[in-house]
Amino acid sequence: MGDAGLFRLPKLDQRTMKVTQLPLEHFVRQSYSMILEKNSIMNKKKNYATLLLILVTQVMVSQAKVASNGSMDSPNILFVFSDDHAWQSIGAYGGRLKEVAHTPNIDKLASEGMLFRKCFVANALCGPSRAAVLTGKYGHRNGVTWNRNTNFDGSQQTFPKMMRQNGYQTAIIGKWHLASVPTGFDYFDCMKGQGRYYNPFLQRGNAEGLQDTRTVVGYNSDIVGDLTIEWLKNGRDKSKPFMLMSQFKATHHGFCPGPEEYDLYDDVHIPEPDNLFDDFSYRGTAIREQTLTLYKNLSHAILVGDPGELGELNPDQRKAWDAYRSKFSEPFQAMNLNWSDQSRELSRFKYQSLLKNFLASGAGIDKNVGRIRAFLQENDLADNTVVIYMADHGFFLGEHGFFDKRFMYEEALRTAFIVHWPGKVEEGVVNDRDIVSNIDIASTFLEMAGIEIPQEIQGRSMVPVLEGKTPDDWRKTFLYTYHELANHNVQPHFGVTDGRNKLIYYPKYNEWEFFDLKKDPQEMISQYFIPENKTVITKLKKELVRLRNQYHCPPVITHRNMNKKANWDYEKRIIPIGVK
Repeated sequence: MGDAGLFRLPKLDQRTMKVTQLPLEHFVRQSYSMILEKNSIMNKKKNYATLLLILVTQVMVSQAKVASNGSMDSPNILFVFSDDHAWQSIGAYGGRLKEVAHTPNIDKLASEGMLFRKCFVANALCGPSRAAVLTGKYGHRNGVTWNRNTNFDGSQQTFPKMMRQNGYQTAIIGKWHLASVPTGFDYFDCMKGQGRYYNPFLQRGNAEGLQDTRTVVGYNSDIVGDLTIEWLKNGRDKSKPFMLMSQFKATHHGFCPGPEEYDLYDDVHIPEPDNLFDDFSYRGTAIREQTLTLYKNLSHAILVGDPGELGELNPDQRKAWDAYRSKFSEPFQAMNLNWSDQSRELSRFKYQSLLKNFLASGAGIDKNVGRIRAFLQENDLADNTVVIYMADHGFFLGEHGFFDKRFMYEEALRTAFIVHWPGKVEEGVVNDRDIVSNIDIASTFLEMAGIEIPQEIQGRSMVPVLEGKTPDDWRKTFLYTYHELANHNVQPHFGVTDGRNKLIYYPKYNEWEFFDLKKDPQEMISQYFIPENKTVITKLKKELVRLRNQYHCPPVITHRNMNKKANWDYEKRIIPIGVK
């Protein structure tokens, strides 16, 4: 109590348990009026005691509300994560699909926060990306480098564990795809393996481990939305801030939309990319030997039949699904062509079918993003909850004729990343300058929560970037590493990019590709052999060695051997390309 009659009571911080001073001037007038209304003031001692009791009560009520709804010091965090949801299929990112992308809720999130155009993934594969998010490390450090070996070591340090240890309630709902039982979560309700689009099998548990399993009837994205809202409503401890990971299976391979989206793209023509029929000239062996070209390698079942990840349908679901699929199977049958035919007519049909299924699947995610955000708003959680939308990596949607990911080309390397942080992040900002990554998520969440970031984490906190105060020493280049030779015959490779200039190395073939994106944004011509690029290429090779050393990668490339290269048996571009 000060000389002016102002009171300061100790505030117990729910997260750090440190005692700080809470100014109570704003309580005094209200509290004093309450006392007068009681009309029972006997003397100064009684008056003071009553006033003190009311003030303490006010503080406790205030503290309970802060704990329930989060605070600026320890905000709630909602991480919405999707699978394969290509950045170019989201309206807010612009491009050829802007007018047909049905993503009003994700677009709204972007208009209220910061959208990143240079969010790069360490490895464009599902399992490795999820492990990178949890640990803040590249795959060779966290143990998950490819999808066929995704048995994540749950004993290692992760950001959910640290947040839980520091007063946060942690939960994950939806796609896990890391084989092992989730650790570090007060609650998990996750699909087994890749999950199924319809009637998924879910594994539920807590910090003690797996508790039960069940099959939930319905469409996957709607189920993830339902379970997310249910946990926010009835599952969370309202005395703690929360960190919730809501993770969708869509738009993963299978590309199965939900019933509410079946009619969304009737009579809609999807614009084609300029390089749909790429002949791979002026590039190396890897792009010529891949098996992810949609008009050669996309199966009949994926587009006009039952994809392997569809799930077991009940009679009503089967009837609705078959009616939806007839929109694609009947036109194909009318062509009287074999599925393996590589004619332009059939190739374009495959493209239209792929994109309509993919975009409708993405619309199902968007719908549930809107539902979840509406719940936050209606329950006084929106102002103190950071909402992040992110895909695990990018995805080719016909560019180069492709339908998958893996390559270090822009469509796969870049991923959707949008952050809404009320009171911290300026609304409607498009960040096309700063290079951020999925390995930065762990550090960012820890700093948001006021938790010290361990030195072993390889990513950096994006908090200063989000606040518009990018440090001078923020990364100017980024290392990409792809380890897997399995599906689609994409050779392991690694590379470095500064956001404009990109250098890729394929160890098996000892081949290099170089692209100046300002001159060739679609990456159609390797500019490695153009003499005027020698200086920047040498600089990038040195940077590649430096980054691989910094992140403790195996010494495949060193300063001694960085200039080795195989004979190039393909077209060589030696004439400079002008800026587009």
